[in-house]
Amino acid sequence: MTAVALATACAVIFGTADFFGGLATRRSRVLAVVVLSQLGGLLLIAALIPFLPGRASTAAMLWGMASGVAGAAGIVLFYRGLATGMMSVVAPTTAAASMAVPVIFGLVMGERPSAVALAGVALGLLAVVLVSRSPGGAASGTRLGPIANALASGAGFGGFFILLKLSPADAGGWPLLGARIASITLVVLLAFATRRNLRPIPGTLRVTVAAGVLDMGANVLYLLAAQRGMLSLVAVLVSLYPASTLLLARYVLGERLSPVQITGVGFALGAVALIARA
Repeated sequence: MTAVALATACAVIFGTADFFGGLATRRSRVLAVVVLSQLGGLLLIAALIPFLPGRASTAAMLWGMASGVAGAAGIVLFYRGLATGMMSVVAPTTAAASMAVPVIFGLVMGERPSAVALAGVALGLLAVVLVSRSPGGAASGTRLGPIANALASGAGFGGFFILLKLSPADAGGWPLLGARIASITLVVLLAFATRRNLRPIPGTLRVTVAAGVLDMGANVLYLLAAQRGMLSLVAVLVSLYPASTLLLARYVLGERLSPVQITGVGFALGAVALIARA
C-alpha cells in the first residue's frame, strides 16, 4: 500500500479510537482509561510483532520508548480534554496542533513539499484558531481549559510522530512495543505519585480496551506510512482523523457545532485534501 492509503486508513481508525476513548473518560477515571487502553494496545502489538517484518535492536526500543513518553503526555491531556469539553471541538484542535509539530520538523530536516501541500499546512493551522472560537467570535471562556489541553496534547502527539519516524527503518513493530512499555510505566508512576485510583468504573472496561486496540492498530499503519513517505505530509494526512470522530459524535451523541467551528473543521479537512492532492 502507498503512504497516502496507509495514512488515510490510519486517520479513520485513530478517529474511531478517540471516540471510544472520549466515551470512556466521560464515565471513568482519566488515568484508569489511559492505562487500561494502553494495556490493550500492548497486547495487540505483542501479538502482531511476529507478522511485521523487522528486527529488534537497542535503537528501535530507545526511539520507541522516547516516543512513548511523548505519546503518554499527549493521550493524558487529550482524554482530559475530551472528558471536560465537546469531542467535536477537542479532536480537531488536537489534530491541527499535532500536524504543525512534525511538519515544521520535516521542513527543518530538509523535506520540501510542493506549494499545494504547504498551502494545506497553512490552512490546517488556521483551523486551530477557528475551532477554538465561540459563535460570538471570542475564545469561549468555558472551553479554554479543554482547548489548552488539546493544544498541549497535539504537541505531544507531534513528538510521538517524529520520534517514531526516527526509529530504524527495519525495526518492524519493535518501536511500538517500546513505546507502549514506556507510556504504561510513566502513567502508572504518575497515578501512584498523585494517589489516583486506576480501577475502572464498572461498565467501562470494554470501551476502554477497544479504544486502546484501535489506537495501536492506527499506530501500526502510521509507522508503515512514515517509512514510505515524507513526515511533513504523512502527519497531515493522519490529521484527518477528526472526520470519523465528528461523524460518530454527531450521530451517536447528537453534538452540534457553531458556524464558526464548522468553518474551522472544514478548513482542517480541506487542508488534508490539499496535502493528499499534492
